[in-house]
Amino acid sequence: MSFEMKKILPLLALFLPILAFSQDEDLVYYDYIYAENIKSVKFHVSGLATSMPAIELNGGNTLLLSFDEMDANAKDYVYSVQHCDANWNPSSSINEFDYVEGFSEGQIRNYDYSFKVFSKYTHYWLSLPNQDMQFRISGNYLLKVYEDEDEKHLVLTRRFMVVDNMVNVLGRAVRPAWVDKITTHQEIDFTVSHESFDIRNPQQELSAVVLQNGRWDNAITGLKPLYSRQGQEVFDYQDKIIFPAGKEFRYIDVRGIRYPDPRIISMGKDTDGKYVSILEKDLKRGEMPYFEWRDINGNFVIENTDERGRINYNPNSRFSAGDFVTQLSPEEERDFQSRLANAASNQERATIQGQRQSLLNERRADADARERDIYGADNFADDLHSLQSEYLDVMVQLYSVGEMPDQDIYVFGGLTDWQLKPAFKMTFNPATNCYIAKLNLKQGYYEYVYAALPRGKTELDFEETEGNWHETDNYYTILVYYRPFGGRYDQIIGASSFSSRN
Repeated sequence: MSFEMKKILPLLALFLPILAFSQDEDLVYYDYIYAENIKSVKFHVSGLATSMPAIELNGGNTLLLSFDEMDANAKDYVYSVQHCDANWNPSSSINEFDYVEGFSEGQIRNYDYSFKVFSKYTHYWLSLPNQDMQFRISGNYLLKVYEDEDEKHLVLTRRFMVVDNMVNVLGRAVRPAWVDKITTHQEIDFTVSHESFDIRNPQQELSAVVLQNGRWDNAITGLKPLYSRQGQEVFDYQDKIIFPAGKEFRYIDVRGIRYPDPRIISMGKDTDGKYVSILEKDLKRGEMPYFEWRDINGNFVIENTDERGRINYNPNSRFSAGDFVTQLSPEEERDFQSRLANAASNQERATIQGQRQSLLNERRADADARERDIYGADNFADDLHSLQSEYLDVMVQLYSVGEMPDQDIYVFGGLTDWQLKPAFKMTFNPATNCYIAKLNLKQGYYEYVYAALPRGKTELDFEETEGNWHETDNYYTILVYYRPFGGRYDQIIGASSFSSRN
């Protein structure tokens, strides 16, 4: 090695960390979209569109990432993963060869172009693990996606978990002990059983996280066992693992443009040819009674129901059980409208609306099942939803007698990554006494709530806009982390998910 090279190598060693940092200088270790042209990001277990991105180590399941880039030209996207500790900081004591088998970086090779729609976009998708990248160990991971293999402009990050099931986790939702929370909150108790797995110092080696509806923004973290007994660690705190119950989520159903959902009171095109719709006015629910309907706990699904009407199959085939009926008949609609007009209370109206939505859900589930039977492993359904779905502007409205003083109002839910985003901030229109926001959404089914952020505060307030009721059906997930004495990283050795109703 020449003298000049010996002098250059130490300089390179100094600059490489700086270059790596500048490449990811905006990186945050949670779900985030860094580029405005990236839309409709979904990350879940393959085949389970509303699931959390969590798989078992060497378990055979895969995670599916999908997103749209609002350009008709394909671009180079690459991805990498980073192992993190229980607090979502990079695991500094291990390197990528400790947690990844195969290549530490890959290219997203799967993409296709939108067609039969006014909106122009390119749809990308990626499965993990895959033939290029597998995971060696359990724990928290951060998926990073970059545009341009050379320059590496960060476009999105997504959290996911790999679980090595070594213990059993049994959790349940209970009524809180405190009287002032008994009708508005849900408390979680759980037990970790490890008869065949030795944990020598549970207070030091174990910690747990509890999530409500897959949200990390209000997760309760760093939980230690309250006490231990033979082969079990008990997390049975009073007023510690407790969540506001909320109410069932509101919804936006823009799966159909030709046959829009009745909550869409106007559907048309602007002067540029883009679809624009207006959602019926929402009311504040803080003082309204609780009513039950089946929701997907704030998640969203990309889906298109417009194209089913064009399907023509052999009426003599064994699949000819009838047409793809996904809407209510005019007679059924008139019946529901009549019942709503004659309802004696808000509670009765809510029950009727819930019955109508349940019937619609049954019709659409039946259509989905028939579609799968007819097309089997064909890509028709994927193409229909992913590539033939329009982007449209949806105006949402929250009625308010007056402007809510010293508070900003946001649309909030899985469609916003459970974050307050400028594009989802509402403005008050005194002419209509409504907070309004225009949301750019791909055809699908979206759930949301209205969040109030008092100015100068960081904690969201749902008391006036939504309210809380203990019977609300929420989905809870418990993750159990383990780092033995001398261990270099946090493992996930157990996980459990359950409904607050069970």
